[in-house]
Amino acid sequence: MIDFIGDIHGHADKLEALLKKMGYQLKSGVYQHSERKVLFLGDYIDRGPAIKETLHIVRQMVENGQAIALMGNHEYNALCFHFKDPSGNFLRKHSAKNIDQYSATLNQFKNDQALHDDYLDWFLNLPLFYETEYYRAVHACWDDKHIYKIKSLLPNCLLTSDKIIEAANKENPLYKAVEETLKGKEIALPFGHYIYDKDGTQRYKIRIKWWENPIDIDYIKISVEDYPNLPKMPVEVSAIKNFNFYQPTEKVVFFGHYWLNGKPVMQKQNVCCLDYSVAKKGHLAAFRLNENMLLDKNSFVIV
Repeated sequence: MIDFIGDIHGHADKLEALLKKMGYQLKSGVYQHSERKVLFLGDYIDRGPAIKETLHIVRQMVENGQAIALMGNHEYNALCFHFKDPSGNFLRKHSAKNIDQYSATLNQFKNDQALHDDYLDWFLNLPLFYETEYYRAVHACWDDKHIYKIKSLLPNCLLTSDKIIEAANKENPLYKAVEETLKGKEIALPFGHYIYDKDGTQRYKIRIKWWENPIDIDYIKISVEDYPNLPKMPVEVSAIKNFNFYQPTEKVVFFGHYWLNGKPVMQKQNVCCLDYSVAKKGHLAAFRLNENMLLDKNSFVIV
């Protein structure tokens, strides 16, 4: 009896409307349900107009036993923006692009640095994934190799102030595991091809559907997002070397991250993305998992 909620990105009004639509009531400052809990899939900050309010709602629910909140790549980026490596450099460069992405959060906390820092500390308590005998949940990508690596290298599967320095080091074995778990898998486009992402940045790699068999599939079909100039040619073997796609026999997995459009659908019978671009005038989406484990269109709720 759990409700999965995708990327919120500071849209507290949509979050409250979605919770109320699903029967949650605000009692003593905490949204709660008599029979259900929420599992938030990450990305609470950046982009939206009510980031502090969003964090307050989510944190209150978590700390009062009404929700579980996972880390998203935006929370991870915020931590890296503030932590430094042993040589004194920030783990995430303070480039114009990175500052712009984080600007909405910084601006909304500009008069309350102490609260901002307190939330950064709270981000370190957000797990990178969650699993039961019935389902899995992660922000961007479930890869058993990465999950095993995280379990073996992170105490309680949480990033500490020391471990985040390791995770941001491209030479460290933890780097790829955390990077793809929170940001998904990418492959390089053939030479001479590129795309522009949602922020207008030119890229030579695309995010791929890690739940699809990459054999005999072209770049258009394996790309998560629709780009007009993707090459209609088979994915190069070198690009998918050692790539294991999510098998149809595995547990149902819920995730966000991918800025999908339209109304929610299951990507596969056991694969469900719940990021429907609320920060780009899309929907805030939830999936209500009940004891009968039915996975159909009637389980989605949107605002």
